[in-house]
Amino acid sequence: MSNPTSYSIPRAPADAPAVPSHVPPELVLDSRMGNGGVPNNLPDPYTPCDILRSPDMPRIHYYPWPSSGNQVGAWVVTHYDDIRRVYEDNDLFSSRGVAQFQILAGETFPSIPLGIDPPDHAKYRKFLNPWFTPVAMKKLEPRIRATISEMIDSFAKNGEVDVSYDFGRIFPVKVFLDLMGLPFAMFDQFLAWEWDILHEPAVATKAAAVSGILAYLRGFIAEKQAAPDKTLGSYIANGELDGRPLTTDEVIGMTWFLWLGGLDTVASSVSQMFRRMGMDPALQQRLRANPAIIPTAVDEFLRVQPLVNSGRRLKRDVEWHGVNMKAGDWVTVYNTSGNFDEKQFPNPHVFDPERPHNRHYTLSGGIHLCLGAHLAKRELRVLLDEWFKRIPQPFRIRDGADTTVMPGLLSIRNLPIVWDMP
Repeated sequence: MSNPTSYSIPRAPADAPAVPSHVPPELVLDSRMGNGGVPNNLPDPYTPCDILRSPDMPRIHYYPWPSSGNQVGAWVVTHYDDIRRVYEDNDLFSSRGVAQFQILAGETFPSIPLGIDPPDHAKYRKFLNPWFTPVAMKKLEPRIRATISEMIDSFAKNGEVDVSYDFGRIFPVKVFLDLMGLPFAMFDQFLAWEWDILHEPAVATKAAAVSGILAYLRGFIAEKQAAPDKTLGSYIANGELDGRPLTTDEVIGMTWFLWLGGLDTVASSVSQMFRRMGMDPALQQRLRANPAIIPTAVDEFLRVQPLVNSGRRLKRDVEWHGVNMKAGDWVTVYNTSGNFDEKQFPNPHVFDPERPHNRHYTLSGGIHLCLGAHLAKRELRVLLDEWFKRIPQPFRIRDGADTTVMPGLLSIRNLPIVWDMP
């Protein structure tokens, strides 16, 4: 797809999964391009999602394919205000069952804290929050900076690096594994399991990967219980809540969910961030010359690179925008569209590194705002700061390199960039 202006949302094809009887056929649409399922090579890979907010598009449509570990389709909302309602109206929308890939392997424990509704959700966030506060991130920053600096120094004099595969894919995972106490020797296996869980369409393949990682994590938990240490993994394995030890399901539910969310969100953000800068020398120079704007620039990078579209489940029947939706139906929010809603973000496809009031949904919203939001932002800020210090030369994407993007998680596998040595 090269010309987004000629792209329209077709009806779902005949081989799409069946939908519930209360879903009007005219609302069953093929919006896979908004759900990270259609790669493109546009300078702004999310431009095709603009069609989702066009006046002739239904405000709510139905996406028939399974996503996020569910085996059914979902209603889709695409406008910022509608997305905000889904995130904030906890009386109507439940997160129970969200990211429940473990169901594919016959597991019944919830993903914690995302898969827990109020009021119980708050106690799990309170238990985990001390590890992810700004204060905690300030203490962690020297380790983050040392990891990033060492890696950049290893290739700075080469004049080139595959910034996606050899750098962005690795450094945030090293930080996360170190925080959890997981061994870096498992790095390749972890990423292989996660790829199968998130991207392989065959349910059997997903289920095998889930079984593999859960067997590993249960062994890891047993090790931390036998020999506690000062890592987050040990803190969870030996944790107490309300004066009692965490249950077996609570321990694996937290450990699993942190593993699932900790491996590739920052990695994908790094790859898309360097792709954008590699295509925009003026943006590079602006950031290089004005390091004070790096914090707001990071939020803008995150806004224009939404990686995950979240799901919720309706607690009761509701009519919304003239659509009758039933209790138990899934609703997916397309952050890939909402982050570019003109009513919320003036000139949404203009990258403004000093954009004020940048309340994007890349890191979710409401009470389920990403637990690792401060960690992700800190990693990206430190990265830009150290990069421009250690590689002051402008960089560019190597001529002839494939710059195709899958607009979602694990979005760019390889991105070779080069710079002229003095």
